[in-house]
Amino acid sequence: MPAQFWESLLNSPNPGAGPAYATSATLLDVSPGSANPAQTGQPAIVLPANFLYVGQVLRMTAYDVFSNTGTPTLLLGFYYGGVAGVALAATGATTTTTAATNWPFRMEMTSTVRSTGTSGSIISQGFVDLATSLTAVTRIPIPATALATVTIDTTAAKAVTVGAQWGTSSGSNTLTCHQFLVEAMN
Repeated sequence: MPAQFWESLLNSPNPGAGPAYATSATLLDVSPGSANPAQTGQPAIVLPANFLYVGQVLRMTAYDVFSNTGTPTLLLGFYYGGVAGVALAATGATTTTTAATNWPFRMEMTSTVRSTGTSGSIISQGFVDLATSLTAVTRIPIPATALATVTIDTTAAKAVTVGAQWGTSSGSNTLTCHQFLVEAMN
């Protein structure tokens, strides 16, 4: 039986970085286009109501840089409904290497919709490549919990975001998301 397959970038490449995240130990949306008050001029990535269907695959990719002092922990993840919503896949609190200065990290995740509705479900798996120096990374699988579906409401419009949280509030612990891509695949 013939089938049609496609892939669609749901957001244009971002013209600028997300808000600089520093001096906080709160989980914040750091994606370009976030609703964070420090961000201006870029729309958030919002999936329309009833956009998702059973079997649909989403792929999310973000790349960022971070700097720190000491060895603070850092939590990173992708969220549905903003950082106050549902974590699709996130790291645990991961200890960073001291004295990072604009070191890169990259997150990738693939999600598959298992069911739709107000109590729909989705399963996600991916990784974070977190720099341990300017030229070396450690690969961290996400989610940091056992692989399982999470409940999402597919009947309402929801933003998808990149979230980050430092374990220690310091003006030297900074993070900036330079790119966040969301792809829908059939």
